[in-house]
Amino acid sequence: MLMRRIVMIGDGGHGKIVRELIELTPDAVLAAVLDDRYAEPAKGKDGEFRFPVSAWRGLFERYPELEFIAAIGDNLLRQRIARELEDAGARFARLIHPTAVVSARAKIGPGAVIMARAVVQPDAAIGAHAIVNTGAIIEHDCVVGDCAHVAPGAIMTGGAEAGEGALIGAGAVILPGRTLGAWSIAGAGAVVTRDVPPGYTAAGVPAAILPASPEPAFAPPQPAHQTTGKG
Repeated sequence: MLMRRIVMIGDGGHGKIVRELIELTPDAVLAAVLDDRYAEPAKGKDGEFRFPVSAWRGLFERYPELEFIAAIGDNLLRQRIARELEDAGARFARLIHPTAVVSARAKIGPGAVIMARAVVQPDAAIGAHAIVNTGAIIEHDCVVGDCAHVAPGAIMTGGAEAGEGALIGAGAVILPGRTLGAWSIAGAGAVVTRDVPPGYTAAGVPAAILPASPEPAFAPPQPAHQTTGKG
């Protein structure tokens, strides 16, 4: 079997789960972990190489067949890292846990991860670098935007949408056809019964849209910077 060699960027809490996901993928092997806690090149206990994040470019130029995964829980930081690699033409891994149920008619974007016991139903679309976390359910015709995160146990019912960078908190529910705007948040346990504008937070049952803060809830992408494996 031809093995895919994967480079994981970020080695925090979320990275622990992604690392195990790679180990459970039969045709994949973890080649390297990049995190700025590794100031000097070294070798990890599982045989993978460890480098600072800035090493990605040299690895990509020398080994263009490598596949990258941004194992960073923070949506904005994950987007910044991913965009820089995309601009260079890097390839990205798609990772699906063996206990996840993913329809053959669902679309999974590059760099996306589908965790244990998650369900992705027919004609759902999971964007690039999105996270469908443990036990989350994405029903038919749902759209999960690029770099969005559907947290553990969250449910998107039929035709619901989560925009780019949106966060659906643990156990939250988005009702059919409703939209959680780009970079907005549905708090843990919230039940979203109406559309939430971009950059807002919705919390409670039924979810109330909280007043906007003086500062924007999200910011446009900036160049990638250091990461020390934030969750």
